[in-house]
Amino acid sequence: MSTPTKVPSIFDLMMEDEQTTSEEEERQKRRRELIEPTGVKELFKEGKISINKFTCEGTQCKLCIKVCPTNALYWGTGEIGIIEELCVYCGACVTICMVDDCIKIERTRKDGTVEKFSKLSDVVKLQEKKNTEKRWERVKTNAITLRHAYKEEDKTTQTRKRQRLLDYKI
Repeated sequence: MSTPTKVPSIFDLMMEDEQTTSEEEERQKRRRELIEPTGVKELFKEGKISINKFTCEGTQCKLCIKVCPTNALYWGTGEIGIIEELCVYCGACVTICMVDDCIKIERTRKDGTVEKFSKLSDVVKLQEKKNTEKRWERVKTNAITLRHAYKEEDKTTQTRKRQRLLDYKI
């Protein structure tokens, strides 16, 4: 005989959602507590990091372990290990790794932009793109400021000319 399955009520589903959000909040709190002593600023909302164990030459170099600002990478039993809660997805390990496509990072910025990279060239292109966007914003801001300054200067020049004409007439 099969036992009848209980259909969850709306209240059961609501309690399940609350429990899920409290687990997520607890995980975020634990993550902040782990990262805070390192002094590293968390710039990304979420992310994933993975290491291809077949291409990794960590037995010889261990450079990624040395460069990690939060000590999220460690030397395990014959391979590089990752503590996901400590990783801030900065990409330092990817930039120092001598093997392309060995360490892969996928991260989400606070504005929702998703970035994926696994080679130094990818990191450089990504940073160049971000820096270009910042420079463009500065240029636009400066152009607006200069336009306003020019208009203000133009108004004062016109006022001076009017004053000179008035002085001439008298």
